[in-house]
Formats: sequence, structure tokens, C-alpha cells
Amino acid sequence: MASGTGGRLAVGVDVGGSGIKSAVVDVTTGTLVSTRLRVPTPQPSDPATVAPAIVRIVKRALIDAGIEVKGTPIGVTMPSVVIDGVTKSAANIDPGWIDYDLAGHLRSPLPGPVVVLNDADAAGLAEMRFGAGRGQGGVVFVLTLGTGLGSGMFNDGVLVPNTELGHMEIRGRDAERRSAAAARVRRGLSWKAWASDLDEHLHAIDKLFWPNLIILGGGVSKNADKFIPRLTVRPPVVPAKLRNDAGIVGAAMAAAERFVEGASSTR
Repeated sequence: MASGTGGRLAVGVDVGGSGIKSAVVDVTTGTLVSTRLRVPTPQPSDPATVAPAIVRIVKRALIDAGIEVKGTPIGVTMPSVVIDGVTKSAANIDPGWIDYDLAGHLRSPLPGPVVVLNDADAAGLAEMRFGAGRGQGGVVFVLTLGTGLGSGMFNDGVLVPNTELGHMEIRGRDAERRSAAAARVRRGLSWKAWASDLDEHLHAIDKLFWPNLIILGGGVSKNADKFIPRLTVRPPVVPAKLRNDAGIVGAAMAAAERFVEGASSTR
């Protein structure tokens, strides 16, 4: 594994509906050791256009960090259920991603071992290790509020992958249609009105899982003071600390830890 003066290094890539972000991460501290790169997500956002964009941004990040390219672990997040490196769903992305072996397609053009995982799971890994969930026991949810609503579930710090609670049914449709950050903008809602919709979703989650803590991430978390005080759900709700870097950091962590375990193949 690549290493620097600070510790173990890996590349994290966070693929979203509007942008693809990447950086080299010191996974011992959760800090970025290269420039945080961002490029627009290609349109159409199908595998044939997005996969090459992932390859390009990874190579740029490695060059920017000035580290050895070969053998550096690479973690890639997708807004999808991911099983064994294959994207299994496409709720907010091109339907071409259903049953697409992204890990397999990245294995040849990229220089290091690749791990692919759900984007909210990656953000949750970072928040639980370095952010608002550090040291928290019991059931913790890390929810990412963006174009949709992603969910990472942890029990005593251990990830339960691919929970996809944005797709719970509330009032006859996917909950994220009302509770995602993009829904507030799309519907022209005030912070108070949107907080009420988000609160209803959080109450539904609480009834099923009784979490000890809910962490809200995504770019909207920088405005936490405008909506978190309005929530009435039982467990404490706090803003994420890593914000938009969480996916990058968590992806790099997943790749680095898989590589340490001796699995150079993808998940």
C-alpha cells in the first residue's frame, strides 16, 4: 500500500448525480493529502461515459499527490446498492447501471485494487471513524441529504450495508421525494416546511430501528441550524462533520482496509 509521512494512503472517488469528486486520503487520519478534484458527471450518466471519467479523475488525483501510482488502493462510491462490485439499483442514476460490474470494468484501466460501495455507506464509514459518530455505540444512522436520501446503518460501529431507507414508502411514494435536500429546492419550500417533511421520515425510521443517534450529512448539513432545531424525532440528531468530504474519505478507507486484509480483488 502507498504510504507517506502521515500514514497509509488510498484514493477515494465519490460519484454523484451532478459531480464526481476525488482525492488521495491519509486513511489513518481521515485527511485529504491531495487537491480535492471535482468534475461534472457526464451526461448522459451511463456506465459508458461515467466509468472513463472515474479512471481519469483517479489518475489526476494520484499525479496531484505525487505518490506511486501502482498498487495504491482505490475506493469508488455509487448512489446505488452495490453487491460484490456490481451496482444493483438505479433510483437516481441512469438505468444502465442496473447489474453493471463497475469493479470489473475498472480493474484493468486503474493501477491499484478497487473497491466499489454505496455512497451513503462510505460517508457513514468516515463519520463513524473521524466525525460525529466517533465512539458512538448502539444503532447509528448516517443519512446523506442530496439529490436523494442515502442511509448508512451501523450497529456498535459495524456497517450494515445497502439499507436504502430513502426508498421507504411514506404517503404512497418514496420518502426521499419529500425529505431529500433537493426536494426542498424543487418544491420551493421554506426550511420550516421541509424540516417537517424530513421529520416525518425520521420518525418512520425511529419506529423501525430505535437508533441511538442520527447524523445528517450532505452539503445541506452546513445549514444545520436552519432545520435540525425544528426536528421532533426521539433520538438526538446532529450534523455530519466531514460534510462533502465524507464520501471520498469513506471510499478510501474501504479500499485501504480491504487491501490490508489481502484481498486485491474488488467487492
